[in-house]
Amino acid sequence: MRTSRKGSVEMPTFMRQLVKETEKRVSSFFKGGGRGGGAAEGEHPGEGQKEQEAIPSPYLDRPVLDKLAEEGYGRWGLAYALGSMQGWRANMEDFHNCVPQLGGELADWSFFAVFDGHAGSTVAQHCSQHLLGHMLATGGMGPEDDPEKVRRAIVEGFLHTDKHLLSVARREGWERGGTTVTSTLISPYYIYFANCGDSRAMLCRSGQVCFSTEDHKPYSPLEKERIESAGGTVTLQRINGSLAVSRALGDFSYKGVENRTPQEQMVSPEPEVFVVERSPADEFLVLACDGVWDTISNEELCAFIHNRLRVCTDLRDVCTQVIDLCLYKGSLDNISIILLCFPGAPQLSAEALHQEAELEDLLESKVAEIYDELFARGEEPDLLSVLTVLASTVIPGLPPGGGIQSKRNCIISAYYQHKDSPTLPNGLGGS
Repeated sequence: MRTSRKGSVEMPTFMRQLVKETEKRVSSFFKGGGRGGGAAEGEHPGEGQKEQEAIPSPYLDRPVLDKLAEEGYGRWGLAYALGSMQGWRANMEDFHNCVPQLGGELADWSFFAVFDGHAGSTVAQHCSQHLLGHMLATGGMGPEDDPEKVRRAIVEGFLHTDKHLLSVARREGWERGGTTVTSTLISPYYIYFANCGDSRAMLCRSGQVCFSTEDHKPYSPLEKERIESAGGTVTLQRINGSLAVSRALGDFSYKGVENRTPQEQMVSPEPEVFVVERSPADEFLVLACDGVWDTISNEELCAFIHNRLRVCTDLRDVCTQVIDLCLYKGSLDNISIILLCFPGAPQLSAEALHQEAELEDLLESKVAEIYDELFARGEEPDLLSVLTVLASTVIPGLPPGGGIQSKRNCIISAYYQHKDSPTLPNGLGGS
C-alpha cells in the first residue's frame, strides 16, 4: 500500500525575523565573503555593468526560505523524504517525482527522480510528469528483473521523452529551456541509477559512499569530443559559452545538427545507466540537484546524513537540515534533495542524542562567553563579531560533514536569547 504525507513547511515567525535582521551581514561570513556559486546555467558570466542592468538578475536580494516537504513509505522497509527550496534564485525550476510503489507486476518496484530545470521550469515540470510513463511503455521492466532489459528500457524511455517533448514544445511554442535528471529505479534485487546532466545520485553502504553518478559537464573529455564533433565549442566551461551542462532533456537549440542521432548532438538526452546489486548493508540513497553538490562533497554529505539519522526521527527534518547547510555554505541555486532509507539505515541513538544536546549546550555557553568578552572590551558584540570569534574556536563534536554551518540556527538562536536576557550586566539585555 502506498502511503504519503505532504506539506509546505513555513518558516517560523522567529526565524523570519532573524533572517530579516541578520541575513545580509551573516551570509557573507558563512559563504566566505559575498555570494559564491558562479553564474546560472545558460547564463554568460562576466558581463559588464551596463549589460547587467539590462538583463534581470537570476538572483533575489534575499532567499526564499519556505520549503516543500514530502515523506512516504514503500515495500520492504523503504522510507523516503523530499525537501525542496527556491533559495536565492528568482524562480523555482526544480521538480521531482516520488513513486514508492509502481503497482501491478511491479508492485515491489519504486521510482524517484529530481529534475533541475534551466531557462524556465516548463521542461522540468513536463518531464517530471511523463518520464516514468515513457520508461514503463517500453515493456522492458518485468518480474524477471533482467538488468540489461531494464537498462535498455530506461535509455529508450529518456529518448522517447525527449522526442515527445520536442513535438509538444513545437506545438505549444516553448522550445527554449531544458532539464537535467537524476533518477533511481529500485527493484527487489537491483538499484538502477539513470543520470542525465549535473544533478547527482549517491548510495551509502556501511557508512561509506558506495556509488555515485558522474556529472555531465561540457569540459569532460568525452562530452567535449561529442560537442565539438557536432560543431559546437566549449568556452568558459560551457557549450558555445552558454550552457553549463552537456546532457539534458530539452535544450533543442543544441540538438539540430542534421545526420546525427540524438545521442550525437551537442546536448545529448541519453542518460548514463548504472546497475548496483542490492545489499543488506545499504543504508541510504540520495538524489539531489547541483544546488546541493556545488557546496558539499559526496563524502561530506554521506557523513552528515549518517550522523543526522542517529538524532532525527523525521526524514523530512534531515532533508531540511541538508538544505539549510547548503544554503549556509553558499549555494545560490534552487535546492532539492530526495533521501531514501533502506532497512539498514542508521537508527535513533540515545548516545548520539546525548552528544547532540551536549554540543548545543556548549555552543550556547560559547556564544554567551564571546558576547560578554566583547562587551567587556568595549567592542560591539553584534552577531557577526560573535560568529567570527566562534569560527576560530575549536568546537568538539560538530556534525561530521557539516561543521559549524550545520549549527547556524542554534548559534543565532543562542545569540538572541543571550542578547535579550535580562540577566546581562549593566542592563545590556534587550527589553
